[in-house]
Amino acid sequence: MKKFFLISFIILLPNLSNAHMSHYSKLNKIEMDIYRNGEIIGYSNYYFEKNGEKIIVTNKTKFSVKIFGTTVFKIDSFSEEKYVKNKLISYNSTTLQNDKKKFCRLIYNKKKDKFDIEGSSYNGEASTNNVIGNWWNHEILQTNSQISPISGSIKEQVVTFVGNQKIEQYGKLHEVEQFTLRSKDMKLPKDKRLNFNIWYDKKNSIILRISYSRMGNWEYRLKNFE
Repeated sequence: MKKFFLISFIILLPNLSNAHMSHYSKLNKIEMDIYRNGEIIGYSNYYFEKNGEKIIVTNKTKFSVKIFGTTVFKIDSFSEEKYVKNKLISYNSTTLQNDKKKFCRLIYNKKKDKFDIEGSSYNGEASTNNVIGNWWNHEILQTNSQISPISGSIKEQVVTFVGNQKIEQYGKLHEVEQFTLRSKDMKLPKDKRLNFNIWYDKKNSIILRISYSRMGNWEYRLKNFE
């Protein structure tokens, strides 16, 4: 049984990749609402600009957490990813987390075939097998490590297929595949650890929902895409 499950999971990954390559150039916009403890607190929206073989993906994320009317945590972030022939060539982000500034600047080094990263949490090189940890890109479900979109740190991960489900979202029923995405080293401090549940809409090749627990129960829910 374990052997069959492993083979099934290996077969699934190339299907995800092929869907991504064909879907990548068709997206114009992804809009996600951000919820905490069942209450909407902000948004994370992605916009896709195409010019020949170049695609630019911009993201605006903004939310704030209030307790008894006082803001205790807030994020205001902007990023831009540039791809040529579906290959990441640069990424830049600036984030204001409460009153702390964070950033990530990434450039593809053609000579070394590596990423050069300058970030608020990491400076150095990274393998091109990494993906930026943004929720528009379902390749995050088939990589062993990701680059933090906020700080540039490299996070090793383990993705596990849970099963097929039907979930309701914004009045519509969706057939999805559920995954867990965890840090490879689960002994990391909780604020540094990856610990997500992800629901993937295979029909539309898009991540439908993400949930996690940290200072409450959070969800990113896909509201609209074009």
